[in-house]
Amino acid sequence: MPTSTRFAVAVHALAALAVSGGKPLRSEDVAYSANTSPVVIRGLLSRLSDAGLTRSQLGAGGGALLARAAEKIRLLDVYEAVEDTELFSLHRTPPCESCAVGGNILEAIQPTLTLARKALEDELAKVTVADIAMEVERLGKFKMPLEW
Repeated sequence: MPTSTRFAVAVHALAALAVSGGKPLRSEDVAYSANTSPVVIRGLLSRLSDAGLTRSQLGAGGGALLARAAEKIRLLDVYEAVEDTELFSLHRTPPCESCAVGGNILEAIQPTLTLARKALEDELAKVTVADIAMEVERLGKFKMPLEW
């Protein structure tokens, strides 16, 4: 079953903004880096803006900017801003209540799923966009496109 790429692409966009040296980036430039459509980037930037993570600068030379320091943006903030689905999908239709397994499976599995979600959120809360940007630079493949 396919999963959303919103989180990964949003982190990509925020890392690009973090390394831009405070220069606004156009959605086209971020889209080029992420190998996606500017429309996808604009949609993500809208969600990130609603969450107070990015802001727009209008006019010539305008584009997206971080709304606060990269050190203050946790990956959990990004996840909460762009993902609107449950981490775990359950049955599309309710299980058979008269079956010994079907009547109890959701209640049986829920505590484990809750713990797994908490573990994910705890890990995402430990890492910032600045951490990701520093890792991108450390990997040594970092080159700003000429138009940035």
